[in-house]
Parts: sequence; structure tokens; C-alpha cells
Amino acid sequence: MKAGRKLRVVEELGETDPVVGLDTDSLFRRYSRYVAFIAHRIVGDPADAEDLVQEVFMDAHRGLRRRDDPAQVKGWLAVVTTRRARRFLRRRKVKQLLGLGEAPDYRDLVDRSATPEQAALARSVYRHLARLPVNDRIAWTLRHVQGETLERTAELAGCSRATASRRINTASAALKEVFGDG
Repeated sequence: MKAGRKLRVVEELGETDPVVGLDTDSLFRRYSRYVAFIAHRIVGDPADAEDLVQEVFMDAHRGLRRRDDPAQVKGWLAVVTTRRARRFLRRRKVKQLLGLGEAPDYRDLVDRSATPEQAALARSVYRHLARLPVNDRIAWTLRHVQGETLERTAELAGCSRATASRRINTASAALKEVFGDG
């Protein structure tokens, strides 16, 4: 993948309006689609993303009392989603190693407007990302699929900017080995 190009997956979301209240029900209605969008891009499967959304909002219900600024809730939910996705991907890898789970086919990951070639490439990239260490996969996905800045990628991944950069570069090198510069 060339630098600066985002992988064409899950349709883009429009911006949401600011948080009006901090109750869990209204936050779920307002941000569940946003959380599902991030989860789907990271884990690559809509059913798994739906499960993650439920887990994120269970965490949100417990952690919402500690949020002082309603304007920061959306960003906090993105961090919680990334953490939950990390745990999920690690569990998925272990299950697959033990022969207890199958890898997703990533068919539902691709944006409907993608060409068949783009769709095949996106599925192939995700299959190769699944072979990488989870932290590398997440950092690369946040940066190149989600389109986050390096600073935001580091924040969401819960690491330093240097570590995020190293993880992205490691994943990029692995993908470059498979796909070349194209």
C-alpha cells in the first residue's frame, strides 16, 4: 500500500453532533454506529464488531461516571473500542491456534462502492494482517484504514508515538513483502 492511501473498507461515517447528556442509553444511540465502525475496521467481521459494541457500552456504563467533559466521550469510546478489539483479536488468535475457531472471510468488510479488484485486495490485506502481532495490526489499521494521525493512533493504541510508528512500520514491511510497493 502506498503511503497516504487508505484501504477502501467499511463506508465512511459522517460527523456526529456533540454529546448532550451522559446517560448510557443516549450515548449508545448516538455512538453505537461510530463504535461499530471502528470495531469493524479493526476486527474485520461485522458479527464480531457487534459483539464488541455491546462490550464497549458495558464498559462505558461502568466508566461513564469518571468522564468529566462530555466533549471527550467520543474519543474515550474510541480508546475503549480499541482496547476491547485488542483483547478480542488475541482471543481469536488463540482459538484458531487451538483449532477452536475459524478466520473470518472478510467478505462484509469491503465498501459496496469498491471494485472487485479492490474488494479482493482488501480481503487479502486483512488475511495477512491477521498473521501479524495484534498490536502491529491495530496500529497499521488505525493509521492506514481508519486514517488516524500518528499521534491519535498512539493514543488509541495506548502506546507512545515512537512505538506506534514502529508497529506501523513493522506491519507495513510485512505487507510490502507480500504485496510489493503497489
